[in-house]
Amino acid sequence: MLYQAYQLQSDLMSPLRLMAQAVGSAFMVPGTERTVLRQMAAAGEVFSRLRLTHSRPAYGIEAVQIGEQRVAITERVAHTLPFGTLLHFAKDPAAGLPTQPPVLLAAPLSGHFATLLRETVRTLLQDHDVYITDWHNARDVALREGAFGLDDYIRYMMLFLQHIGPGTHLVAVCQPCVAALAATALLAEDDDPAQPRSLTLMAGPVDCRVNPTEVNRLATSKPIEWFEKNLISHVPLPHRGFMRRVYPGFVQLSAFMSMNLERHQQSFEHLYQHILEGRLDEADTIKTFYEEYLAVNDLPAEFYLETVEKVFQTYDLAVGQLHYQGRRVNPAAVRRTALLTVEGERDDICAIGQTVAAQDLCKSVRPYLKNHHVQTGVGHYGVFSGRKWNQQIYPRVRDSIHASLG
Repeated sequence: MLYQAYQLQSDLMSPLRLMAQAVGSAFMVPGTERTVLRQMAAAGEVFSRLRLTHSRPAYGIEAVQIGEQRVAITERVAHTLPFGTLLHFAKDPAAGLPTQPPVLLAAPLSGHFATLLRETVRTLLQDHDVYITDWHNARDVALREGAFGLDDYIRYMMLFLQHIGPGTHLVAVCQPCVAALAATALLAEDDDPAQPRSLTLMAGPVDCRVNPTEVNRLATSKPIEWFEKNLISHVPLPHRGFMRRVYPGFVQLSAFMSMNLERHQQSFEHLYQHILEGRLDEADTIKTFYEEYLAVNDLPAEFYLETVEKVFQTYDLAVGQLHYQGRRVNPAAVRRTALLTVEGERDDICAIGQTVAAQDLCKSVRPYLKNHHVQTGVGHYGVFSGRKWNQQIYPRVRDSIHASLG
């Protein structure tokens, strides 16, 4: 009933939001600062922005600067599966660039789209041939495609690595760190040529027993049956995934926003003031952020519940009990893959100690192939976006990848 109620409310509010959008556009007249018309325009714009969307925003990466050269980028679908696409950010061959190491960027499946890593992609493109796991919205996946659980996430990652081919480097951000390490271990145990040459784990919940955060405590505060009963809904009509069981993205977003509700309220107040005062560049910055933040992605119920239970409640990977299709995942099988772990000093989602735990699990990797970096002064999102990501973290990621090429 939860999703049905949300859909009804969304349908009822849609005409009002369209009207507010029209008012905002019609009354945004130059030279009307602080007049009644500008106030109406600002109010209409803010109201029309207070809405969720359910389609992936565009990555918008048309070109990147590489040295003195600006190189055009084309998004290409490299491989498509029901729940996700392997997306390739291909550089213009006419640029004549030397061959760059391929990198698979594993994006979270946690209520937002992979475009949340847009800046991560843009930065990596300077020195690498970049692919990303572009997860589909589960409400748009027909029921006939079956379920999608943690095993499927791991399987997709292995299939994507095999599609790209030998010599690929795997970079996982946040939630997929567990699946990325599992996929690497399984491929290594099989001596598969597609096992990644290097593995970078950034701010991920490898061992949530360490330094638990509020997110971790919430996950352990209720039995898994409570999560299934209270947070899982069926997709309503008219969506393609009608009757699929999902963890709705709007529920996840509500939880995130409630943690910093005052900050979000202030952002929309600032948006109103910026429009009212004609400071449109500042207004556009806020609008751009919320276009991404309010684009929500439903999770398949199986994946969500298995992640909560196996990653956050029973810590299966950390205690040696994670299984893939009945087969135990053994991180000690990883031998030839270089390992870099990255954590943020102020991360209140994956705290210090949770990601570096992978270093002990991968006990067969030689010490000279292991590196760990703690970035001072950044929270969770600062690990993979922002100034310190670009200036301090990325150079270490790049150096770890390139050092493993020899």
